[in-house]
Amino acid sequence: MSKTDIIHIVQSLGYDKEDVQLYLAGLELGSAPASDYAQKTGFNRVTTYNYLERLLKRGLFTGMQRSRGKWYAPVAPESLAVEARKNVEALERVLPELRSFQGAAHRKPEVRFYSGWEGVLRVYQDTLTAGEEILNFANSAIVRRHWEHYDEEYVAERVRRGIHLRGIAPDDAAGKRVHVDDRAALREIRLVPARDFNFNNEINIYGSKVAITSFGEDPEQLFGVIIESKEVADTQKQIFEMAWRYAGLLQKK
Repeated sequence: MSKTDIIHIVQSLGYDKEDVQLYLAGLELGSAPASDYAQKTGFNRVTTYNYLERLLKRGLFTGMQRSRGKWYAPVAPESLAVEARKNVEALERVLPELRSFQGAAHRKPEVRFYSGWEGVLRVYQDTLTAGEEILNFANSAIVRRHWEHYDEEYVAERVRRGIHLRGIAPDDAAGKRVHVDDRAALREIRLVPARDFNFNNEINIYGSKVAITSFGEDPEQLFGVIIESKEVADTQKQIFEMAWRYAGLLQKK
């Protein structure tokens, strides 16, 4: 990747081109006075000082007073990734509120289709934007057969984001094993007879969306669909609640 590409990517986090140039110069210089940054970037010394002071306030640089004046050092690149994730998560949390400002006439139903394993992962990633609990029909064995680190990667991230899940799954060995960890995994699963309800795909209902992922032995058969429609999601929620009550009656028996 070229330096120009890197500058554009870091700029997308909300920094000016000069900010990024100083940051990249800092990664090479380490802790250094403004004069060194000016020489490295070719900027005017006064302008460089003003930029560095502004970036110091924004948290992109740290400063230290020394006998020969103030020295500046850039924060670690990992810090940029952390801040970027925070911004994305903050935006995801307010998406429902942002959509509420959109007139009903402009909120048209939307269907997005994703093919292959990468497409399935994109669907799962979207479920992590849920601003409320996720309602789920799933086969505990199938998803883990296709995604070896499903619990460590997806479930752990859902828990980290504080998203609760209520699910209905077949009462088989995998379902029983997963059910044991419900509390730690921030979920509640109700098991139904596997001989009657052996789901081969997964449905997640959250907010105004319904996400469907379908698994097959052939990798080319994998696909995911996200339907974004309040009316469709509301109906699916009612269907889930009906199934949830039925599963509860089975548990009591």
